[in-house]
Amino acid sequence: MSNVGNNASKGGSKTGIAVAQRKRARDLLVQALYQWQLGGADAKDVEAEFRADNGRKTDWEFFHDALSYIAGHVAEVDQSFALYLDRDLKQLDPIETGILRLGLYELGQRIDVPYRVVINEYVDLAKKYGASESHKFINGVLDKAARKFRAIERA
Repeated sequence: MSNVGNNASKGGSKTGIAVAQRKRARDLLVQALYQWQLGGADAKDVEAEFRADNGRKTDWEFFHDALSYIAGHVAEVDQSFALYLDRDLKQLDPIETGILRLGLYELGQRIDVPYRVVINEYVDLAKKYGASESHKFINGVLDKAARKFRAIERA
């Protein structure tokens, strides 16, 4: 996954979007991706439903950008983390898949967010939504991916 066309200049976390609104968007995105993956609905319909049901205190621009990118580039996103897995991608639980897709989206496309923040946010979401030990798995995969996607930042 390249950084071509990344969204670093679009409303980064330090340019006025409240941290709580970004956290809420990530939380809702885990749920939206789960619904999108299992239900097969169009991503635009899933987004419209989440917007209607969840009010204003969310970074909807981030939500839209992430959901749209992942839905439009799902094979590329999956390929970007598949080489860091210790099992076949098809064996992942849908929650883990969604969290990894979101984490890789942010590592590759949202360079305005420090890689440690990305990893911590998705480890926390894995603790909230994933199986009992999935947060360790998510941490390991995202940490390995950060070595590639954020090599300069990690140096």
